[in-house]
Amino acid sequence: MKRGTKAAIAVVTVLLLLLVAAFVIYGGGRHRGPGVVTDIALSEERVADRLTRQRAVEPDADHILFGDLHVHTTFSSDAFMSSLPLMGGSGAHPPADACDFARFCSGLDFYALTDHAESLTPRHWRESIESVRACNAVAGTTDNPDLVAFMGFEWTQVGTHPDNHYGHKNVIFRDTDDASLPARPISSGGLGRQAMRKTGISLLTMASVPIRDFRNRREYLDLVVYQRELRRLRDCPADLASPELPGDCRENAPTPDLLYRKLGEWGLEHVVIPHGTTWGFYTPPGYEYESQLAPELDSPQQSLIEVFSGHGNSEEYRDWRAIDIDDDGNITCPLPSENYEPCCHRAGEIIRSRCDEPDSAACEERVVAARAAYAHAGVAGHLTVPGAGAEDWGNCGQCVDCFLPAFNFRPGGSAQAILATGHFDGDTASYSTMGFIASSDNHSARPGTGYKEYARTHITDVTRVISQRWRDRLLGERAPPSDTPREFTADDLENTPPFRIVDLERQSSFYVTGGLVAVHAASRSRDDIWEAIKSRNVYGTSGERILLWFTLENGAEGAAQMGSQAVVDAPPRFSVKAAGAFEQLEGCDHGAAGPGEERLQNLCLGECYRPGTERRELERIEVIRIRRQRSPDEDIAPLIEDPWLVLPCEGPICEATFEDPDAPINETETVYYVRAIQEPTQMIGADPTGCEGIDCRRAEICHGDWRTPESDDCLAPESHRAWSSPIFVRRTPPAVEVPPASDTPPVDELVPVDE
Repeated sequence: MKRGTKAAIAVVTVLLLLLVAAFVIYGGGRHRGPGVVTDIALSEERVADRLTRQRAVEPDADHILFGDLHVHTTFSSDAFMSSLPLMGGSGAHPPADACDFARFCSGLDFYALTDHAESLTPRHWRESIESVRACNAVAGTTDNPDLVAFMGFEWTQVGTHPDNHYGHKNVIFRDTDDASLPARPISSGGLGRQAMRKTGISLLTMASVPIRDFRNRREYLDLVVYQRELRRLRDCPADLASPELPGDCRENAPTPDLLYRKLGEWGLEHVVIPHGTTWGFYTPPGYEYESQLAPELDSPQQSLIEVFSGHGNSEEYRDWRAIDIDDDGNITCPLPSENYEPCCHRAGEIIRSRCDEPDSAACEERVVAARAAYAHAGVAGHLTVPGAGAEDWGNCGQCVDCFLPAFNFRPGGSAQAILATGHFDGDTASYSTMGFIASSDNHSARPGTGYKEYARTHITDVTRVISQRWRDRLLGERAPPSDTPREFTADDLENTPPFRIVDLERQSSFYVTGGLVAVHAASRSRDDIWEAIKSRNVYGTSGERILLWFTLENGAEGAAQMGSQAVVDAPPRFSVKAAGAFEQLEGCDHGAAGPGEERLQNLCLGECYRPGTERRELERIEVIRIRRQRSPDEDIAPLIEDPWLVLPCEGPICEATFEDPDAPINETETVYYVRAIQEPTQMIGADPTGCEGIDCRRAEICHGDWRTPESDDCLAPESHRAWSSPIFVRRTPPAVEVPPASDTPPVDELVPVDE
């Protein structure tokens, strides 16, 4: 054989071997489907036991049913990313897992799928609907299902400035048949879509990952397929009504008014639930919810707000802000107050600590520049101080006297601020009337994760990057420390991957297990659960199943439940009753009636909702009173009385009545709601920085990555609680009593008798 022929054969052989190797390494990426729902329902006895336990506290009560209306699966782009092995994830958790977890692990009565619309293709949408239907089919068609599944999506809007930020809203539909659901979810477009479409990982890194983690290579190849599906999806035409659009496009609504208009075009029964209104993770500093109180940016369907989730608490108001913005739009960095240090101020102090001469004029100039750079960089402020780690920021940006606050707390978006603030158009004022719920916002298809405090890196949304090297590939290598701040420009914002802009590393220490929504329903049926949701006869808990009743006793039309708007002509009189959650037994107890040990271990990680017979003690019930703003210039801080009244409790069941003799007459509504506070127990994420107050110079961070052992659940004592929905009360003057008609003339008209 000639030498040239041998060489050609050798080249062909090498090429074939390379092709085979490439196929072995890079072949096999696939579309991830919805999974298979386990075809086993809970026994009637197990379901009936829930009501029996409640009626031991309140014999004549309706059902209190617990659910989760904020659940993501790996059909959401960010959930897909965090499921990858190099992110410390445990693999795919599709929609079927949400059903099985709710049924067998957390023991919920209902849940809703709310994957990000920005990362749902038409195929994902159809598969999610099929999974929800399959979950309901297991429960059967009776009026007493063991579990009710709802279908929805999350509209995930992110703005670059307080003026164009509207935040995240879950849209949930009542029914699941084709006629009751839109043909596609509605995306926000803009930065929200950009964040969901981009992994933040370079093509070179993506090409090397299957080789570096060969055993799990299919996980990464599936991500490539998923991202390709998203990129191929074209935008829908903007000039057609929503029902007239083709089925294979992405529909965008960049502002709430467009979202409401598109939903209205379908005419379907739905609710809209804003959430994350105080989350500084993606919310620009200086944000106020006030603009969304305008009628065109509000909707009657937006009747609930999520005050607590696995991202923390969004209930409480404070009068400090992360930045100051004057009437001309100029941004400055405020000074610290007693309980708050702005991170722009801390940025200057970090730079000062690096100066050779901290008291020099040159150093002070750099300190001032650092504060300005941070204040102008928005959520990317952490990138303006080169080399600063999570520990360096201490407790800046945090509400140090709030219950489990959201990271980089934005009080202008708190539920209390929303209820106190009015929108004024001439002599006309409008206000928000929303009930309170809580949910999990879990991203591993695990609704209702707050039943036990365990497995922090899997049960919560902690992103467990497994090494420094992989962290640098994902978030970029940290710049060396410098005593000169870096300005973060608009071009930087445009060219930096979204998950590098936000402070993903520091956020990871603030995740908690998440909350629950409870409904007061006449039965377990879908119709009655939905009726409670629509009427705001709901409340939220921080994860444990605290029972709560709150009633206005002397409404003009009779007793009014939480969520009601009512009129009284006397001092409003209320009753409240609460019962602590059951202490939990270890493990699971499904036996042969469950989905099997392997499935339970994969989903529940060996622990299920398993109530014992003893209830936890209640410490107190707090009553919050909020008066509505009467003019646009009125300071809302004095209008929010938190707490207005404290009712002490002894034991696991607490009951009280109270009235408000000072309720204003003929003014705007006065808002009342209650918090039932349970005895302290160990909770994940209760002490995220290891700091007390604002004087902490270096935090002791509970990391989400390799730096904190996976076995460390970062527990600290805190008090679980339940928030009632508000009751909105208007007091009118008492009716004037008119004497009955009589044939006897009035006294002053009697004719005197002559003597």
